Amino acid sequence: MIDNAVLKKILLEVEKPARYIGGEFNLPDTDKPCDERVCLCFADKYEVGMSNIGLRILYHMLNDTEGVVCERSFAPSVDMAAKLKEHGIKLFSLETRREFTEFDIVGFSIGFELAYTNVLYMMDLAGIPFYAKDRGEDYPLVVAGGPCMVNPAPILDFFDAILVGEGEVNLAGFVALHRKCKAEGLSKAEFLKRASELEGVYVTSVGGKVKRAVVKDLDKAYFPTKILVPSCDIVHDRSTLELFRGCANGCRFCQACFYYRPIRERKKDTLLKQAKELITNTGYEELSLSSLSTSDYSDLKGLVDGLKEEAEKENVKLALPSLRLDSFEAEIYEDTKGASLTFAPEAGTQRLRDVINKNVSDENILSSLTAALKHGVKNVKLYFMIGLPTETEEDLKGIVDIVKLVRKLHAEHGKSKIINITVSTAVFIPKPLTPFQWEEQISIEDMYAKQDYLKRELKLRNVKYSWHDAKASVIEAALARGDRRQSAVIKRAFETGCVFDSWNECFDYEKWIAAFEYCGIDPREYTGAIPTDKELAWDFIDNGVTKQYLLRERERAYQGITTPNCIGKCNGCGANKLGRCFE
Repeated sequence: MIDNAVLKKILLEVEKPARYIGGEFNLPDTDKPCDERVCLCFADKYEVGMSNIGLRILYHMLNDTEGVVCERSFAPSVDMAAKLKEHGIKLFSLETRREFTEFDIVGFSIGFELAYTNVLYMMDLAGIPFYAKDRGEDYPLVVAGGPCMVNPAPILDFFDAILVGEGEVNLAGFVALHRKCKAEGLSKAEFLKRASELEGVYVTSVGGKVKRAVVKDLDKAYFPTKILVPSCDIVHDRSTLELFRGCANGCRFCQACFYYRPIRERKKDTLLKQAKELITNTGYEELSLSSLSTSDYSDLKGLVDGLKEEAEKENVKLALPSLRLDSFEAEIYEDTKGASLTFAPEAGTQRLRDVINKNVSDENILSSLTAALKHGVKNVKLYFMIGLPTETEEDLKGIVDIVKLVRKLHAEHGKSKIINITVSTAVFIPKPLTPFQWEEQISIEDMYAKQDYLKRELKLRNVKYSWHDAKASVIEAALARGDRRQSAVIKRAFETGCVFDSWNECFDYEKWIAAFEYCGIDPREYTGAIPTDKELAWDFIDNGVTKQYLLRERERAYQGITTPNCIGKCNGCGANKLGRCFE
């Protein structure tokens, strides 16, 4: 049991103590009678994890289940971790300050490959052995879920089970089955054998294949509207509506587009009801919309009009996400004078946009930016990617040309006195479950050369340029297409001090390279081109979209042929077998 007097003393000595005290507004009843306790862990800091809509849904879903209590734990900052170790205190849950060993199930949500060492960091602080084979009946079941389960191979050995797909289905089923098996007195091994038959559950000790679990009907799916309101600032400190899941656009570099299929919408009336309840129950002053491509919502104008009416009554700001350049509807932004607008052309030329299937034309860019500037927009954010397959110097120059076009259009049509342009570039990372999953990542030298070119060319008035770290991109690519041998690399990297690798100030490239070398593995095995007939580490997972479809899209990419948006006409990707896409 944690000594509260000691903990109070520690909290006075660390940065942002509110991260560790719990007690937020709208906290569920964690003292209710229960026969199952679950601790949901997010492998990053409190302010990042509390912004995650998936964690929010699952936390409240479990706590709204009779007989189940769900608590939270986040990766503590290094100052807090040092104090915990100094005083012999194990990592605990926020709600009741229980140690991990007091829970039936400990579940990690992992959304980013560079968070892998943070999983071991939290396990170490909690006193839990890293490898599933080393955890007997005295330890809770340790499972993982989240977007990184597209390819969980590098971390498989750390977990008893991997939950592939949407937690409203597989986590709910996993918890329900465990309650039943526990009541029957079954062992951990006996339960896991049964759990391996559940939809979307892969049990490491059993093996085999697994099909991704999906919610069939979002209007009937659980969605919390009485959510926790944190006691300190978080990354996305607002209420969020989830419009739909999936994406119809098929950008060939984008893992999320294919992973979250099939495409399923919530009805406008459902969303308006949820919005009203969120505003009433939270007191948040801002409401945002969440989806991969908000522009594709079937009645976006009608929804926004309804939300604006409700928001204005309660003096709440409606925050609109970025729109695609081929579907900018100026009237939606009629009240956003002076606002920032975010567009993601991704590539600088029409040729390369066709290769990646961005389906955004030069005419779209011209007309959409003109409309935005005419409506008084004075801050424009542009997102691009460098190192894409077939990229040339001309494509790189095209990024600069688009920035200059914005400046020219503002001079001709802008209502604001000045235009501020922010340009961000990410490095292409070949990700599993994309048509480019077989491609080679460019060398780190090429990354630096392209970034240096843009730094020089974008030294323009009121233009700010930022770029993703090249070295971090290399390690992310290696882990994204990794295999089970990499668990040893991740363990070694953690042991040598790698934590919070997704934070630039903490990432240590040399330690990661040393960890690969220590384990006798060359990271270039994972960043180089992969033969299309080679078995892939993630082939044991059926994510819906077929390999045949991805290969066909890859071939079309090299031919410069685009594939239309699949709204209204199915392109045959295979996701329909998991659940019906809207048409």
